[in-house]
Parts: sequence; C-alpha cells; structure tokens
Amino acid sequence: MKSLLHITNGDSFTEKLQSLPLKGDIITWREMLCEGKTLSSVGSESFWKTRFEFLNKNYKVSKSWFVEKTLKEYRSLCNHKQQDQIVLWFEYDLFCQINMLAVLSWLKTHRRHAEISLVCSGKEDETDRLYSLNQLSDEQLVALYEKRTILSQDDIEYADYVWQLYCSDNPIRLENLTDYQNYKFDYLSDAIKAHLQRFPTIKNGLNSVENRVLHLAVDEKSSSRLEFMKKILGNQGFYGFGDVQYERILTTMKPLISSFSPVRLTKKGKEVLQGKSNYYAEIRDNEAYLGGALKYNFLYNSASERILKL
Repeated sequence: MKSLLHITNGDSFTEKLQSLPLKGDIITWREMLCEGKTLSSVGSESFWKTRFEFLNKNYKVSKSWFVEKTLKEYRSLCNHKQQDQIVLWFEYDLFCQINMLAVLSWLKTHRRHAEISLVCSGKEDETDRLYSLNQLSDEQLVALYEKRTILSQDDIEYADYVWQLYCSDNPIRLENLTDYQNYKFDYLSDAIKAHLQRFPTIKNGLNSVENRVLHLAVDEKSSSRLEFMKKILGNQGFYGFGDVQYERILTTMKPLISSFSPVRLTKKGKEVLQGKSNYYAEIRDNEAYLGGALKYNFLYNSASERILKL
C-alpha cells in the first residue's frame, strides 16, 4: 500500500482538502516567497532567518507566530520521510508558483525517491477565467486530483533551476528563459512574466502592480477604501496577492492618493499615471528585494518588455 502526503498552498484550502474523500497526511506551506528576499537553500537556518526578518519588519509577524505557523509545519514536513507519493496543490498565480518552485527545490534535495505530482488550478473551462482551488467544487477537485500531473526528474530539476534564478541577484537571467513548454508547468511562464513586471518601469518609476492601482483609482470611481480594495483584488491578473500585500503597496503610494472616500488621486498621482512625472526617487527603497535581486537596481522597459540594470 503506497502512502501519500499532500502539500497545500494555504490554510483555507487545507480545510477544504480535509473534507474530500482522499487519503494521506496534509502539510500546509505557509509562506509568501514572492515577496522579500529569498535564499536558494530552502529550509536552511539562514533561509528561515532571512524570511523571518522580512516578515517581521514588513508585516509585523512575531517570532512566536512564525515558529508556530511556519516553522512547525516545515518541521512536520521534514519528519514525513516515509511517503512514496507527494501531491502538491498549488494555483496558477505568482504567489503560488514561487512557493511551488521552492517546495520542489526542497523535495529535489530531500525526497529524491518519492513520486511527486502536481494539482494546479487555473483555466478550468472554455472561458478565459482563472480559478483558485477554493473556487472549485468537491467534484472538480477530485477530478483534478485523478488527472494530476506526475512530474519527471527533468521537471523537478527545471523547477529547481528556475528557483535558483529567482534567488539570484540578477533577474535578467530569469528573463532569458524560453523553454517553459518543454516542462509540465502550464502557468509558470505567465507567473515569471508577472514577476519581472514588478521591477519599476522606466516610464514613471512605478511597477505594473502600482500602476494598475492608480488606473483603478481613476477608472473605477470607488466610494470607499473597502470597495477600492475589492476592485484591486478582483483585477490583479496573475499576481494572487492578498489584501495585506496591497495595504503595504498603498502605504508606499500614499502621496499619490489624496482620499479614499471617494478614492481620488493627488495632482502628483495624476502626473505620475500620465507619465509626466517620475516617482522612482520617492518610492525607491534600497532594502526592497524581489527574490534575490534588489528591486530598485533594475528598470523594466514596458515597450520592449526587457529588464535593464541600473
């Protein structure tokens, strides 16, 4: 009898998975490696130290919470050594795809002999809509599980390679990847493209996410901060961020937004949105990392879709 371990993308889906008629233990991967500095050595002492420092400084995550929620679950993963089959439950977005790469990098080193498979939600019907795991019915989830993707050693090596590039200090190497179609990760190419667009644009010093926030402020005429946040969360494409991440983004953009009830831009905000003014100098943070790269050491050229090193 083969034993099974499920690794999920978060608490709410773990709860859903527990109610499905599937055997096996469940580990929840509680991280958001798409934000802040990452080291390629997943699970090492320096890796967790780096992550805690980022989460503590930027999201006020306490040491006790980090130990209880993230490290205990990771240690539990380390103790699950007997399973022949490991199933990863992740989604199409950047948030999930980066976590997935890190988990696969760890599995490549620590679980070489297990069969690793992937259940990844995204395009589930004829529409262009992208679905999270929690938006699917129990029947859809079981069907996805039945036709899950068994990853080859080559797939796992590739995921580890992309993770190493994500953690390197130069995103240009990541930009030059073109062979996604040779591996079984349907959404990785779009997620990495979304990641590269998080570097500040030449046009106004804001990145794709920040510019989208300004566009929504003008286009959607939100009457309150709550309504504005709902619009942002519902119009984010491949990012998969939560409201806490957008709250942090809004804080850095404060001088560009004059009011939240209704939502209005300042004169400076309008100029930045139109490309008449550049916000790079004001928003620049010398300690801001995206993976292994310093965010403000690179610029994104929207016209050529290429990254430039400053």
